[in-house]
Amino acid sequence: MQQQEYDLVIVGGGLVGASLALALQPLAEKLDWKICLVENQPPTNAPQISDWQPSFDARSTALAWGTRLIYERLGLWQDLEEHANPIEHIQITDRGFLGATQLHNTEQQVAALGYVVPNIWLGKVLWQGLAAAKNTQVLAPAVIHSVSFPNPEQALLEGELEDKPLAIKAKLVVLADGGRSGIKQQLGIADAIHDYEQTAIIANVRMSKPHQGWAYERFAADGPMALLPLAGRDMALVWTRTNEQAATDAVLGDAEFLQAIQKSFGNRAGRFQKVGERFAYPLKKVRSKEQVRRNLVLLGNTAHYLHPVAGQGYNLAIRGVMSLAEALAAGAQEAASQGRNFHPGELPLLEKWQAQRSNDQNNVIGFSHGLIALFANDTPLLGHARAAGLIGLNLTAPLRRWITAKAMGV
Repeated sequence: MQQQEYDLVIVGGGLVGASLALALQPLAEKLDWKICLVENQPPTNAPQISDWQPSFDARSTALAWGTRLIYERLGLWQDLEEHANPIEHIQITDRGFLGATQLHNTEQQVAALGYVVPNIWLGKVLWQGLAAAKNTQVLAPAVIHSVSFPNPEQALLEGELEDKPLAIKAKLVVLADGGRSGIKQQLGIADAIHDYEQTAIIANVRMSKPHQGWAYERFAADGPMALLPLAGRDMALVWTRTNEQAATDAVLGDAEFLQAIQKSFGNRAGRFQKVGERFAYPLKKVRSKEQVRRNLVLLGNTAHYLHPVAGQGYNLAIRGVMSLAEALAAGAQEAASQGRNFHPGELPLLEKWQAQRSNDQNNVIGFSHGLIALFANDTPLLGHARAAGLIGLNLTAPLRRWITAKAMGV
């Protein structure tokens, strides 16, 4: 059995886990920390980052302007920008009612409100950064089966590395292994769950005309539809349906599916001409009741998963990544000033960090959940009130700029 010891272990090398490893590099170099990232399914190395081109069916992630600023700080944006499609305008409408609002990057005096980046490209850029990270060892393909805490100063992780038994000791374990984390269940960490009884159908579509940097959010009683700009005339579709509707829509032929989304969305973005592979995801609001314990932190979808209506899930997670790195750096500095050894798994430090994160989480999760509740109600009186609100928002520049700034994560 391989036995290794680290200061910090990140379980999950996806977008959140890899970002954390890179955000921690300055602190790791300063303190001579050993960091380990454990991932079961690492990205493939071919084609290389220099000659990679997006495929029509590539899934994408919406990055807010604030997330761009974070990746600039990490020295990654120059590579990410190569395949980052800017969102310069957002139109929000409510099907069946008059009224709309539009948000523009020029009003915020920024290059874009956000960006849409293929997940594969984002992963490749992050893992290219990991390859150059001197204080981080990547174990992949590897899986962790259990985490235990044999003493107050250390965690023990047990699993397999390339089908051989693996045991790792760590002062701090960060779980970033997704919403279906088996380790979280093994540790008895419960979730607060709200089932929307909806399914998101996700696919890329090709339009009859260039999108010119527009993104669209179209609300309807049976769920919102979002279109996000990709390269050329392509856009990423997120169509929220009831579970019953999704079971039917997901298996429609391409022509019938294009006709259905055209009917639901209208012609404002042009004609839907092509649809790629479709994916269906059940929608729930999930938030772990415990996000920290001594020597343990939960991040990303492991800690919280929210409705994609506002496109804020990943951006919320990345703010958590950076704030954790900053909290550990501040804790190390404070310990040094007091002449004591710093332990990254100290419970008071982690609880203080979580308390600071709670406000951001409450705001973003509450906003996303509130939008669904507001626009899912098809009462005519409420519908007209929503329309009046959208019109008022479009006419009130200070309020519109404030809401736009919140959506940008700044």
